[in-house]
Amino acid sequence: MTLPILYSYRRCPYAMRARMALKYAGIAVEIREISLRDKPAHLLEVSPKGTVPVLVTAHGAVFEQSLDIMHWALQQNDPDGWLSADVAQTQQLITENDTSFKQALDRYKYAIRFPEQAMEDYRSLGEVYLAKLEQKLSQTAFLMGAKLTLADIAIFPFIRQFSAVDAAWFEYASYPKLKAWLDLMLSSVLFNSIMEKHPVYAAP
Repeated sequence: MTLPILYSYRRCPYAMRARMALKYAGIAVEIREISLRDKPAHLLEVSPKGTVPVLVTAHGAVFEQSLDIMHWALQQNDPDGWLSADVAQTQQLITENDTSFKQALDRYKYAIRFPEQAMEDYRSLGEVYLAKLEQKLSQTAFLMGAKLTLADIAIFPFIRQFSAVDAAWFEYASYPKLKAWLDLMLSSVLFNSIMEKHPVYAAP
């Protein structure tokens, strides 16, 4: 049996959330860990944009966006109802994560490349979103209610990345509910199972 192929990069937050959804759905895949400096020819053939994750199904369908991969996986199998939360609210929260927050995160993380503002200014821009998540988590255990859903998995890798830019600052930041949520996600069996290291794929 031919397995779906997932082109991935271990530390990429987009690839992380795709791997988590596939793992949760019980879909076995061949993970091809790429080198950003030497991308496989097949990856560029099926997805000329050359970014990960990219999923090639056993039937040859190609998914080039992490959210599309997540939805495809959950449509195959969603035992705990990750897709059961309010669709519009879920989409709104993820869209904000993937646009304004991601932009602030990139500038905060790579502030030296964006000298127009200070690192702290970019962090403050990101905190607008952190504050929104803190408010939501002060009312419920997870972002969309009492149980884990698509929103938590889609957003978590980016909050993880933000928290690591200046870990000492984040440790004392006033986001107790968000930090508790992040710790729960970081310690989960699901997350740790998808962070195993794979050798860089070498095309035959």
